[in-house]
Amino acid sequence: MKKLSSGKLRAVGYDARGRLLRVELDDGTTLEYGGVGEEIWRRLSSSAAAWSYYRDNVEEEFTARRVPTAADTAPKKNPLDDLWKKP
Repeated sequence: MKKLSSGKLRAVGYDARGRLLRVELDDGTTLEYGGVGEEIWRRLSSSAAAWSYYRDNVEEEFTARRVPTAADTAPKKNPLDDLWKKP
């Protein structure tokens, strides 16, 4: 993954063999786009305005799949559990 700081983009990565583009947003969401060509990856990763390029050429042209992160798979704590703890 290549680190970025452009709009909501924080990192982008590309798998040329699978033609998969992975995008990490500032809220921690990771999205994956299939069928993305190397030219789009090259332009996105080298763009001075990567957020604009992403919105115009990736987000509007390809379908995203959300990639689960560690936070998504971590067990959720029930807020009521604290009420039943012994002092």
